Amino acid sequence: MGKGGGCVPSKKKVPSTLDDQRVARDAPIKIEEDGTTAEPNAAADTAAETAAPPPAAKLKIFIVFYSMYGHVEGLARRMKKGVDGVDGLEGVLYRVPETLSAEVLDQMKAPPKAEGIPEITAAELATADGLLFGFPTRYGCMAAQMKAFFDTTGQLWNEQKLAGKPAGFFVSTGTQGGGQETTAWTAITQLAHHGMLFVPIGYTFGAGMFKMDSIRGGSPYGAGVFAGDGSRQPTETELALAEHQGKYMASVVKRLSEG
Repeated sequence: MGKGGGCVPSKKKVPSTLDDQRVARDAPIKIEEDGTTAEPNAAADTAAETAAPPPAAKLKIFIVFYSMYGHVEGLARRMKKGVDGVDGLEGVLYRVPETLSAEVLDQMKAPPKAEGIPEITAAELATADGLLFGFPTRYGCMAAQMKAFFDTTGQLWNEQKLAGKPAGFFVSTGTQGGGQETTAWTAITQLAHHGMLFVPIGYTFGAGMFKMDSIRGGSPYGAGVFAGDGSRQPTETELALAEHQGKYMASVVKRLSEG
């Protein structure tokens, strides 16, 4: 072979496939298939970010209760589970202020109030999308603590801040004839004067409303529990009815919000 006819490596290096991958990985700009480059479209990226709507705020149902021995509170906690199970809804637990002194409560052997549930003020009611009020009976009517709380809502009544808000009741009684219906029924006057919308559960609980094989609190007016002498706790059937009421109220509030 003549001079200069040997195999001399070319000075023009052709990048290997591995080199191509490394360059493509480390490049700060996009490399098209034809070898040209394209700058990122910053304007499009910004528009995409700003176009995403913020998450909608959840509708809130306040579950406002008075409970001396924990029976109504048990229903309230299970009711919140029902509300929270509906998309876009949130149940918020509140207590009404106690009117009895610590000495009297001690003599009545009332247990300490569980922590983590704040006391509500009348003004806060106006911020709710729906309301569920729970209380024990006193001679077929709501307990004095709940009535005292309603008596503080005069300014809300004067300004009609609660007019049109859906509301319901759940109760606790000592015996089967102690006021499962009348305790809720007599409380409707509070809603009527505020122009609120009473939402009973009717027979929407289905077959559970007709069970006769065990003692069960509750009525078409709302969930309920039999407390007996205070030692009896809510049964699973009574708790299930409370959960259903929470879910049912949440569905009503959601439909009303959608107009």
